[in-house]
Amino acid sequence: MRQSSVRGERSPGRRQPGAPQRLGFDAGLDEEGTGGLPPDAPGWTPADGEGDVPSAPDEGGRRQARRGRRKKGGKGRRALRWTALGLGLLLVAGAGAGYWYYEHLNANLRKEPRILGGGDLKKPDPNAFGQTPLNILLLGSDGRNSKKNIELGGARQDADRKPLADVQMLLHVSADRSNMSVISIPRDTRVTIPKCTDPKTHENFPQTTAAINQSLQHGGPGCTLATWQELTGIYIDHFMMVDFSGVVDMADAIGGVPVCVNKNVYSHDSKGHGSGLKLTEGTHSVKGVQALQWLRTRYGFEDNTDIGRAKAQHMYMNSMVRQLKKGAKLTNPGQLRDLAEAATSALTVDDGLDTVKKLYDLGGDLNRVPTKRITMVTMPWVYGPGEEYVLPKPGDAEETFAMMRNDTALDGKGAKKKPAPDPKASTPEGELKVVVQNGTNSTATGPVSGRATVIQQRLAQLGYTAAGTDSALTTQADTTITYKDAAQRGDALALAKALGLSKGAVKESSSATEMRLVVGNDWRTGTDYPKKRGGDRTPDKAPDSADALNGNDKTACMKVNPDYTF
Repeated sequence: MRQSSVRGERSPGRRQPGAPQRLGFDAGLDEEGTGGLPPDAPGWTPADGEGDVPSAPDEGGRRQARRGRRKKGGKGRRALRWTALGLGLLLVAGAGAGYWYYEHLNANLRKEPRILGGGDLKKPDPNAFGQTPLNILLLGSDGRNSKKNIELGGARQDADRKPLADVQMLLHVSADRSNMSVISIPRDTRVTIPKCTDPKTHENFPQTTAAINQSLQHGGPGCTLATWQELTGIYIDHFMMVDFSGVVDMADAIGGVPVCVNKNVYSHDSKGHGSGLKLTEGTHSVKGVQALQWLRTRYGFEDNTDIGRAKAQHMYMNSMVRQLKKGAKLTNPGQLRDLAEAATSALTVDDGLDTVKKLYDLGGDLNRVPTKRITMVTMPWVYGPGEEYVLPKPGDAEETFAMMRNDTALDGKGAKKKPAPDPKASTPEGELKVVVQNGTNSTATGPVSGRATVIQQRLAQLGYTAAGTDSALTTQADTTITYKDAAQRGDALALAKALGLSKGAVKESSSATEMRLVVGNDWRTGTDYPKKRGGDRTPDKAPDSADALNGNDKTACMKVNPDYTF
């Protein structure tokens, strides 16, 4: 792929908040990050090598077990109690601070509105256990807005240019916190950037089609979040953004992260392309400027594209998570203080993450996910005309987005239970009360007027004469039927079958007060639900084109482009 018109190597985002006062430190995390959940709790996952749960010991046995646990894993667990939120872009936290330091760290954080523009997706309903997934957009800005950023990023001529979001990853944590999926999108992906208004200057930016990294120039990270929601149909709870200097400061604070290259590499050529990364063949622990170079390298890995760079970032993230899980680098209070200072000073967050306590609580959710259930992927893509940019790959990209929307693990290791027989409908069709709502309010194309009424009339033709409508517009990618308790499942399944919907569209929700059919953006026309690629098949693993990398893969090694070896 030829170089984009938007120039330069770009930096990824990274962040590391600090913990406030003793917020439940005594309920520490086990070494696989399950957070001490009881085995019967939703989302409990046994640690590597952990077998059946033993029977309860007597009081003496409990004391002995506690002493044994402290002796065996105390150091690692103490470190994990301090490490709450993923460093930088990344996944597991680590920075402690006393109560007296809390307000100082809060003041370090920069806050901006979560979403810009006029539309927003509907937040997913909680499942039967009251749990909801968590989606965080991680951004790396290439801004040259300071002397240090110019020194690190080069391109002094770009000092007055608005920054671009040249690293973009969506981190999805499952509702039960048992698994995590991270998807990267190449910076030159051509997308619809919706209408956005800059919250500081009040400048209005019209809807346009452009490279996704330019969305940051349309008012800030809130516009990038709106662009992702428009592209993927995934509701995004929060964003975190970091610049060049923030990456270096946090990489220094945490210490080295092991990375691997299969040959000597020097990311530099006679035309000035390259990050400057220079490593000999094998595994090296990178930090500081060298870590930034690794994360920015495009010329040097594989085919000199953003695709290879994304893979290198995934390897770094996974390796860093494994390092933090060991707890070996964060036992020194001075290191923790430096990390807290670096992380909060580097971060720009949305206004829903405006305190260190909120970041710490968020980190507790992230830290519950075992490393072996972390999956990193790149959006399946194809070249656009002239190979000047890329586009989402038809079928595979939407399938990957849909798995994340439906909270399906990308690693294919989700719990597979033998399905129970479908219950029979218990309410006569003419007596079933269901509310139909129009969910086609796309920020890019606008709503399809009257969709709720059209489908309500179709239901009446099918015998569901008690169906009504909700006039409020919402925005939802997939058509769904939600119901309030198990007793209604048979009726909901029968309704779905009558409309041609799959069983996957039927969801029990603890927040439901009645049965509700939301007509999503996947059904904008007609009274017959459109047939999807693959029929009613629900994928249970990311497509091969997503190039998945597991968090426990310690053998991953970047392939070096022969033109950039020495």
